Amino acid sequence: MPLPLYLLAVAVFAMGTSEFMLSGLVPDIAAGLEVSVGNAGLLTSAFAVGMVLGAPLMAVLARRWPTRASLLGFVLVFAAAHVVGALTSSFPVLLSTRVIAALANAGFLAVALSTAITLVTAAQKGRALAVLLSGTTVATIAGVPGGAVLGTLLGWRATFWAIALLCLPAAFGIVRGIPDHAAGSTRDAPTGPSLRTEIAQLAMPRLVLAMLLGALVNAATFATFTFLAPIVTDTASLNELWVPVALVLFGVGSFVGVTLAGRLSDQRPGIVIGIGSPMLLLGWATLATVAAQPVALLILVFVQGALSFAVGSTLIARVLHESAGAPTMGGSYATAALNIGAAGGPAVAAATLGTDAGDLGPIWVSALLVALAVLTALPLLRVIAPQVGPVREVPDGLDVH
Repeated sequence: MPLPLYLLAVAVFAMGTSEFMLSGLVPDIAAGLEVSVGNAGLLTSAFAVGMVLGAPLMAVLARRWPTRASLLGFVLVFAAAHVVGALTSSFPVLLSTRVIAALANAGFLAVALSTAITLVTAAQKGRALAVLLSGTTVATIAGVPGGAVLGTLLGWRATFWAIALLCLPAAFGIVRGIPDHAAGSTRDAPTGPSLRTEIAQLAMPRLVLAMLLGALVNAATFATFTFLAPIVTDTASLNELWVPVALVLFGVGSFVGVTLAGRLSDQRPGIVIGIGSPMLLLGWATLATVAAQPVALLILVFVQGALSFAVGSTLIARVLHESAGAPTMGGSYATAALNIGAAGGPAVAAATLGTDAGDLGPIWVSALLVALAVLTALPLLRVIAPQVGPVREVPDGLDVH
């Protein structure tokens, strides 16, 4: 894989850490800015909404900008938003910085996803996506627990400064390693498809189906991941120190899953989806049943992290494949699918916490969401993931089967 992919993954790591780190900092932020915990929780919601809306909006804004300038601009805006967030004593200002950071994150990810698949051959698109998304999985392994520790030791503002500093090597890497126009890119090219043509790709049933399934699986992933702490401490009766251990296990599993799937999703996506999805469903149902047993809980947290990201990343690769006719907007479609799931899954899961299901409610929500995905995907597997034959390159960068 080319070096620029890994440089993009560094930026995705910084942004992924920022997206997930607030789950452990909300009480401290609420106390520091003298707002309720509920209001402080709006910071997470604002980021998620900004990601969903920002992906297509920022992609439209940047579709005719040079690739390097787009990526660099989004990283610098993201860093600046965290600097302002670290300095402010106003909750409305902090809330605004989260929206701005989310817009920059969404724009960066949309451009990065579109760029990543132009840096490799058609037969390596899945592996390229796996490298890029490894930044997110490493964020769950090291970034989120590290942010929680840093916030505990030095206060929540220190985590904002740390994210801003992480953006600097990413920005340097983009300047040094990303060409103005990635190979095969139509960005800023007058002969590229019009915006209307790219948006019209959303009428393609295969693309809509891949986006729907990607959103469902990602919603299931974050429905449980968001509420993993009370499951560990209340259901399994483990000490609070086991919460970061569980988060790291999930993150390690997700890294393993996305790495292994990256090697299969290009040529055999049907295997990952057709076998991985039922296993994922079985895993969530089993986890809901044995969550009170600490050893079983920790093992299944790792397994579910691996399966969730293996199936999820393969579905997102299918989104990028089916949106090949939208070279500058396809990344935003994948980003929107990811973040509709990331925002919707925890919202549905939260509604179950006050019911008889209690702390296990989010896990059953995950199982239900994956069940919907399985019931949709398996009958249409040949449509979602057709058998891939020999691939040859054509001038416009599209692959012909």
